[in-house]
Amino acid sequence: MYSKIKMLAKEQGVSINKMEKDLEFGSSTISKWSKSIPSVDKLKKVADYLDVTIDELLRDEELATK
Repeated sequence: MYSKIKMLAKEQGVSINKMEKDLEFGSSTISKWSKSIPSVDKLKKVADYLDVTIDELLRDEELATK
């Protein structure tokens, strides 16, 4: 999931660090998602920030695990 978020952020010209600050997340919160699963509320905030659906963030993750 982290790689998908990182890719979408890069496409929009936003760094992960800036996104974390804008969303008032702790430092490295999003990068830790490469090894853990975020809460639904944080995932929703990121999806809204990137103007995508939660489903869109999860879709590639599901395909990668099959």
